[in-house]
Amino acid sequence: MSEHIQFAALFPGQGSQSPGMLSDLQNEFPVVAETFSEASDILGYDLWDLCENGPAEKQRQTQFTQPLMYCSGIATWRVWHSISEAKPAAIAGHSLGEFSALTAAGCLSFAEGVSLVQKRSQLMATAVPEGQGGMAAVLGMDDEALIQLCTSLSGERVVEAVNFNAPGQVAVSGHLDAVDQLVAVAREHGARKAIRLPVSVPNHSTLMHEAGELLKEAFDAIQWQAPRIPIVQNLQARVPEGLDDLRSMLDQHVYSPVLWTQSVKRIVDDFQPDFFIEMGPGKVLAGLGKRIDKSVPVKALDSAGAGHEMLEMLDCQGVSA
Repeated sequence: MSEHIQFAALFPGQGSQSPGMLSDLQNEFPVVAETFSEASDILGYDLWDLCENGPAEKQRQTQFTQPLMYCSGIATWRVWHSISEAKPAAIAGHSLGEFSALTAAGCLSFAEGVSLVQKRSQLMATAVPEGQGGMAAVLGMDDEALIQLCTSLSGERVVEAVNFNAPGQVAVSGHLDAVDQLVAVAREHGARKAIRLPVSVPNHSTLMHEAGELLKEAFDAIQWQAPRIPIVQNLQARVPEGLDDLRSMLDQHVYSPVLWTQSVKRIVDDFQPDFFIEMGPGKVLAGLGKRIDKSVPVKALDSAGAGHEMLEMLDCQGVSA
């Protein structure tokens, strides 16, 4: 292998959770449960019990999903660093996963991240009255055509294209009745499939603007540090030019679209990784990665065996297990 072999790290967000996740990693790496124990002390409830035993319905409630996925990302990141000193060439996180990425990059501490994500989840859970917000996945439709369809259906009730996850795979968000209306007509406008998601919060829509403004107070309480690893942020799919730029993009994050397709392409173009490591449970980002750029595989760090396979790929760098 040549000496330039390198990787980038990706952190998943909401939607990758399931009861029993990370159990295989925990059996091999005690740091997983230790990480959850740290978080539980801050949150005031047993996060590891929720991770292992669910129920799934509770895991889907955003006030629990967000701390769960944030902690899962950092636990997996710590697993990697328990077997390797190798650092990624770049880092990014999908939606909520951006906070795991920020922590991994050294911008804030794990304890600060837990408290911040808990506050974020609470503000988002109450931003729209229960039963009035939702999301849907739209498959096989051109991005611009979907944006135009959302605009045509929006008025007092809004539906917006918010998660550009992969070519032909976009999530919309907004008032539930407007989301349902879009689902009903999407196939007539070129979509292969449109389906409601089991989400009660209109994530990344403009309905989250007030939550985002309130969240800035929590951001202001943190002593942010410059990232030690280049981080590509969701808002503009680029690396920030400094802390002020990072904060500016983060301030708008909760009520702005997630440009995931562009973010992955940015990492591929600018940092040329040989592979990505998905730092968290499941393989959602691996699936999206195949649709974005098949030439750069996304490998899930879900076992010691998977970790050592990645180390073998990086062996030319002299990384020790």
